[in-house]
Order: sequence, then structure tokens, then C-alpha cells
Amino acid sequence: MDEVIFEEFKGTGNMEIHLDRKLADKRIFPAIDIEKSGTRKEELLMPTDEAAMVWKLRRVLHSLDPSEAIELLIDKIKKTRKNNDFLEEVKNFN
Repeated sequence: MDEVIFEEFKGTGNMEIHLDRKLADKRIFPAIDIEKSGTRKEELLMPTDEAAMVWKLRRVLHSLDPSEAIELLIDKIKKTRKNNDFLEEVKNFN
């Protein structure tokens, strides 16, 4: 029943965050499933150059194992003070 309700309202939101039990079991927090989580129309929320860096970040993260991806993301976020600094770091990702 919950799944039916979820699917009905799924199209009304503009962001979905899915949690990953395996990450939580490994004590990796936030235990966000990067593959399934995202924002619709994110290109409308930021300048074009920032959107390009976010898309590059997503491609890099999607190529990794889920726990490696979230750990990389957490590590890079901890090392930067501002979002723009973080996005500049994304330019150095392979």
C-alpha cells in the first residue's frame, strides 16, 4: 500500500532522496543512494557552468561503487568551506 501511495505522489515533488540500507549498515552517513537520488530540472536552479560541473560529478560518482561514491563525496565536502570551492574541486576529478 505504501508503495502505491509513493508512486502516486512521486511525480509531484521535484527532489527524491533514497537511502541505502547497505551504507547504513556500514555506518556511512548520510546513507544516500546516489544512483536513485536527484533533483528534477536542476539546470534551472544554478548557472550553466555550475550545472555542467554537477553533471560531471554525477558521472564520476555513478562510475564508482555506492560506498566509494558517498565516501568520496563526503571527503571532498569536508575539505571545502563553500559550495563553489567544492565545485572547483570537481574540475580535477577524472
